Amino acid sequence: MNAGKRGSLWVVATPIGNLGDLSPRAVQVLREAGMIAAEDTRHSRPLLQHFGVATPLTALHEHNERAVVESLIERLRGGESVALISDAGTPLVSDPGFRLVRAAREAGIEVSPVPGACAAIAALSVAGLPSDRFVFEGFLPAREASRRVRLRELANEPRTLVIYESSHRIAECCTDLRDAFGAQREARLLRELTKVHETCLGMTLGEIAGRVEADPKQRLGECVLVVAGHGEEVDAKLAEGRRVYALLRAELAPAQAAKLAAAISGAPRKALYGA
Repeated sequence: MNAGKRGSLWVVATPIGNLGDLSPRAVQVLREAGMIAAEDTRHSRPLLQHFGVATPLTALHEHNERAVVESLIERLRGGESVALISDAGTPLVSDPGFRLVRAAREAGIEVSPVPGACAAIAALSVAGLPSDRFVFEGFLPAREASRRVRLRELANEPRTLVIYESSHRIAECCTDLRDAFGAQREARLLRELTKVHETCLGMTLGEIAGRVEADPKQRLGECVLVVAGHGEEVDAKLAEGRRVYALLRAELAPAQAAKLAAAISGAPRKALYGA
């Protein structure tokens, strides 16, 4: 590995909470880069100081990205390496950096990732919902009307949804999700991932919305919602029902086996009896 490779842009993931998640490779790249482009230099400086990184910092955020990209590309063209970081997690995932990465590639500059923490992937990995195919929706619209329109568009999405939401809008978001998708849609609210007060809340959108509304503590911290896709609940219950039915059918009449399997799994009795 050569973190100081000429003209390289490094996209470096930083911890989402637990500082132990910053890899040794990431620390080396950050130390050897000529410049670090950070979403908020005030936020990133304590992290870098903790790891003994003294590399110069420059700000790159959604309000100045267009303006600073050109100067960073000139540095890269001149042979200086640049490391891109966000406030937490993987840059570009609901964070700035897209314009810089695109401009670097268009300029023929090598762009290399230094993988690490990502709140969306961390939440999906522990939610216990289907993860073979999923949709990362990021932050929903802040305006209530626009958010509700977007949720109606997503209501029939068959893949698992991963959604970010701010603490001051999480209650309204959970209520809107419940109303758009139905109270029985399976979901999880994961807060403060990798931090001291990490929690995984709920089994359904109805339960989550109720808990968040009733308990102010559930409206604190960084929030990720993982929501089952349309039809996932039905498909899972039907698969379990058929498994149970096959076992019971060896000892019971079809009608009785179907009745018991439906009661155990929650799958429709007629669908099991037909099987």
